[in-house]
Parts: sequence; C-alpha cells; structure tokens
Amino acid sequence: MIASLPMYARPELREAHDTFWELLRDALRSSGISAPEVLDHEINIWDAWESPKLCFSQTCNFPYRAKLHSKVTLIGAANYGLEDAAPGYYYSVFVVRRSDALKAPEDFADARFVFNEALSQSGWAAPQLWAEKRGFSFKPHIKSGAHIASARAVADHKADIAALDAVSWRLLRKLEDFTKDLSVIGRTDHTPALSFITRSGEDPEPYRVAFTKSLLELPNIHKTALGLCGIVAIPEAEYLALPTPEAPII
Repeated sequence: MIASLPMYARPELREAHDTFWELLRDALRSSGISAPEVLDHEINIWDAWESPKLCFSQTCNFPYRAKLHSKVTLIGAANYGLEDAAPGYYYSVFVVRRSDALKAPEDFADARFVFNEALSQSGWAAPQLWAEKRGFSFKPHIKSGAHIASARAVADHKADIAALDAVSWRLLRKLEDFTKDLSVIGRTDHTPALSFITRSGEDPEPYRVAFTKSLLELPNIHKTALGLCGIVAIPEAEYLALPTPEAPII
C-alpha cells in the first residue's frame, strides 16, 4: 500500500506530517482498512495517485478533474482555515514585488507571469480564469516547478507576478525571509481546496471519520505547523464543473 502527503511537503513539516500519518494509519487499520506503516516521501506524485495500491494521498483539484477523477476515490477537501474562505475551499494570491509601482493584477496583463505547473489550479488555472473574466490573460514567461520557485522568480526580478496557493503563501511568509520583499495585490475566485484521495472503488466515509479522529488527536504543535483544521466532503460535480484554461505556451 502507498500513502503520501506531497502537496505541502517541506523539511520543516516532515515531523508533523509523519506524526499525523501515524495517527491516521492506526485509525484506518482500526476500521479494517489496510494502511502502510510510513509515508512515502520519495514516490513520484503521479505514480502514487494512479497506483491501484494507493491508500491515501493529497492532490490539487486541477489534476483531479483533468486526469484522476475516474481513477480514484475522492475522500474530501482539506480545510486549512483560510481567511475569508469557506471550510474546504481556497484561493490563490497574486504576488508581486513590494517595490513595484503597479498595484492591481489587471496592471500586469502584459507583464512576465511565472507559474509552477500547467496542471496547477492555484498557479495556472485559477489566475487565468480570473483574468479571462476581465477580458485578458496573463502571459506565461517561466514554468518554475514549484510555488516557492515562482515566488523567488518574482523576488529576483526574473518574473513580475505569480499566483500562489494561499496555504503555500502562508507557509512561505512564515518560513522564507525573502518573502518580505513581496506583497499580495489580489486574490482569485474560491474553488475546492487540495483534496485527499484513495484508490478507486473505496467508500470515502470511513476515511473521513478516521481523518477527523486523527486530527483531534494530533498534538497542537503539529496541528499549528500544518494549519490543518478538518476535511470537507464536496461533491465531485463541483470539481468537474470548473472550466479548464488553455495550456500555457512559452
């Protein structure tokens, strides 16, 4: 069996993720669900997500609706207690250099836009759909591979604007000194947050019950580090109804 928590994986959060998994593993086993002893921190995300041996993982809602929804069971969306967002939902923040004279996302229509991945809801789909509603599109300039790399590209003057998952931005502000040179100038629309999945054919309810029990038992120091507040069942149709923007061309 395979378990992974790759979406907010940082060295500073390894202990918190591992401790949470130990609690969740035992809760799942108590419910009769086979669960691996430890998280796999090295497995490729797609190898985990598409494996018939998947026990538990977390994915972005763009990969879920684009490629995974027919191959996995949706357990629920993570509630990270974001400001002005309903439980189980999130948004992207538009990040620019603090010193930049432009102060609204629309002002960056012709600027250098950096995105992490073409299948990222927060880094690509959400900002492009937000811009489309306003009659323009952001110009893809750099594919960075990660939200932290996108933020650094803006700070280092290699790009001018990025859209970052609000949870990632919260972590970056806490853990990375360079973010003091950046500021938020807007937000995208809200969509279902990064969600937890298991292999196809499973009943999601025992997983949600085990998740909630484990989170209640998680020590406060780890709960605070992860910023995790709960899990929310959101209908699959709500994910699939989200539009898909055109793929970036650099």
